[in-house]
Amino acid sequence: MQQIGFGGSCHWCTEAIFRSLRGVQKVDQGWIASDGGHTQPSEAVIVHFDENEIDLRTLIAIHLYTHSCTSTHSMRGKYRSAVYTFDKEQNKFAKAAIRKLQADFGELIITEVLPFVTFKLNDENYLDYYYKDPSKPFCQNIVNPKLSALLARFEKYIAPEYREQLARL
Repeated sequence: MQQIGFGGSCHWCTEAIFRSLRGVQKVDQGWIASDGGHTQPSEAVIVHFDENEIDLRTLIAIHLYTHSCTSTHSMRGKYRSAVYTFDKEQNKFAKAAIRKLQADFGELIITEVLPFVTFKLNDENYLDYYYKDPSKPFCQNIVNPKLSALLARFEKYIAPEYREQLARL
């Protein structure tokens, strides 16, 4: 089992996206801190995945395509666009993957590749936020469009147990 951290938008959105994928065994949702010059933790997830079912390059591509990876805005401190790596090899791989994916985007990808340092899990009542009640207004208005983008571009990676639900979006 491998793990990688992702931040970029609300952790409820990011959690729902990665939880919907085959090969992802678990998604921890909360805040990640890094020693990459950022003293404040930002909303993020840790994705635990089976590399025999879904590879790291695909996960990085999904991350870039499902949040504003080219956009700087006033909330970037809270919603840092980042890939949090757990070792030097993973860090090097993530940087190379983003460089290759840059050709797919019209603007510069601002997503940073940062070493993981600490993680704080969110309160239990906010975990699995989307799948506990997808009818909530936030889920309908904010999460669903991101899941629709996931489905449109990465349909073959959707876990079978979520296909029918996501197909109704």
